Amino acid sequence: MSVWRGRDKSQELERLAELAGEASAEAAMATASAEALEPPAPPAPPDLTAAAFFDVDNTMMMGASIFYFARGLAARKFFTSADLAGFVWQQVKFRLGGRENKEDIKTHRERALSFVAGRTVQELTDISEEIYDELMADKIWSGTRALAQMHLDAGQRVWLVTATPIELAAIISRRLGLTGALGTVAETKDGVYTGRLVGDLLHGRAKAHAVRALASREGLNLKRCTAYSDSQNDVPMLSVVGTAVAVNPDGGLRDVARARGWEIRDFRTGRKAAKIGVPSVLGVGAVAGAVAAGMAYRRR
Repeated sequence: MSVWRGRDKSQELERLAELAGEASAEAAMATASAEALEPPAPPAPPDLTAAAFFDVDNTMMMGASIFYFARGLAARKFFTSADLAGFVWQQVKFRLGGRENKEDIKTHRERALSFVAGRTVQELTDISEEIYDELMADKIWSGTRALAQMHLDAGQRVWLVTATPIELAAIISRRLGLTGALGTVAETKDGVYTGRLVGDLLHGRAKAHAVRALASREGLNLKRCTAYSDSQNDVPMLSVVGTAVAVNPDGGLRDVARARGWEIRDFRTGRKAAKIGVPSVLGVGAVAGAVAAGMAYRRR
């Protein structure tokens, strides 16, 4: 009986991952924008069947975007200092260990969703714009941004793929002048968040489903596409494209990349950073700043 229960649970998780991927691809097509922060250069001849897919946390951006989002929401009194302290601790574990824990991610993102239940999509979009300017704009890895620009210059579309809410992911993409973003889709009714997810987080296998779904809609040849990530959790996404690149990889992904002959790009500095996954001295400073901000918020 336990074998069947395990099989049923596995099938249900796969179904939720597929639903999350399909929902993310649909939302990505709806929110994609060619608008860039800077005037675009003369376009290269379009390469219609190739694209690049970039993870966000610790790949395109130092640290976790959902943590910065949480800090911004806390400053606007969406939740308490105790909740923020939880986000700070998860960020410290993520930054020092260089690894994601799916249960931690699920718990904190679902908690964040409960905070926005009853809020309008427009309100959260406006707030996300402010939070990006305040906390995220200076956290972009210049090396990864250059890789994305390389694909744009070749006439290819460039998509972010992240467990971060689709609204925030779309803003990051637009500010970087990219094509669009695949992200976690929160359920809405009449433009108001219900506090529930559509399917599951866009994480692990769900990212692979989203990339496949988008490729089907866009007419992409996945063998001609490239994917970039720092996490072993993204091996499913990296495995569905023709070219996979490990960026600032955690230990698990570094091992997989070496075994499969994938390219490795590491933009972190210093021997210690390479060993334990700390992005840089700036990254450690960001964590210290976050802890200080959390303490100050709690005192207030």
